[in-house]
Amino acid sequence: MKSKSHLGWFLRTRRAQLQPSDVGLPEFDERRRVPGLRRDELAQLAGVSESYYTRLEQGLSRGASTEVLDALARALRLDETEHRHLHDLAGAGRKGGNDRTRKPPAPERITETTRQLIDAFGDTPVIVLGRRSDVLAWNRTGHALFAGHLDPRSPEHPAERPNTARLVFRDAHTRELYEDWPKKARDAVGRLRLAVGRYPDDPLLAALIGELVMHSPEFTELWSEHRVRAWDTAAYRMRHPLVGPMDVTQQAMPVPNERGQRLVAVTAAAGSASQAALTLLAQATTPDGRTRPATDNPSTLSAYL
Repeated sequence: MKSKSHLGWFLRTRRAQLQPSDVGLPEFDERRRVPGLRRDELAQLAGVSESYYTRLEQGLSRGASTEVLDALARALRLDETEHRHLHDLAGAGRKGGNDRTRKPPAPERITETTRQLIDAFGDTPVIVLGRRSDVLAWNRTGHALFAGHLDPRSPEHPAERPNTARLVFRDAHTRELYEDWPKKARDAVGRLRLAVGRYPDDPLLAALIGELVMHSPEFTELWSEHRVRAWDTAAYRMRHPLVGPMDVTQQAMPVPNERGQRLVAVTAAAGSASQAALTLLAQATTPDGRTRPATDNPSTLSAYL
């Protein structure tokens, strides 16, 4: 992946989405042939020359300073996540040098302390994701919630690890799991965009994106927008095949001392039917991730649906 082209495309898409009226320019201009701001207008807003900005957008300049990037972020009205992404993309270009001297990121693994952290969540659904959104680990309820149709031991084998972005676009079970699938899809793509900025030399990340572009027109369309999404808190309505619909909050937090790893915990409002459904899901699965036979579970599913 060429970080300088990612930087150029990001700048172009953000410039096209900023309307002239947003910065006090007239809406109707006979000279205006492109949507959004022209290069000269953005350059003026950011306090840089048009020729310099053009070189930056074309990937011909890798020396953008922090001050210039901050000025561009203000001119483009980027939010905090987009601002950091801009610095990531420009920083990757500055550190480019000879591509043959770069080292790919180290293989990802789960430490014993991370496993202890997972255990501390009890029956709360938890998964740990790597820098490419690979599932590195999950607890019993996390597996049952997100991918009960998959082998619960698959995260233990790097070549078999589920990838949440791949599941969103290529797995029918996951598509049905989210009532607002387009929102989940946008979030998945936006987080992959963040990963590209932070890990431009990860060949497995490049391969994943290539696979999704080849097999999913929906991914390709969203990828072309160059939008980013923060790893923070997201609310979804899920339709689980075992316990039915529920409104949940997925909260992502960095795993201490493990670059790029995030623990995602799923909760529901206290006392709600959604919380009851999560409790039932925990009761309905065995320690090895299989569904309990009805005779082993005194609670019936129909009582919660």
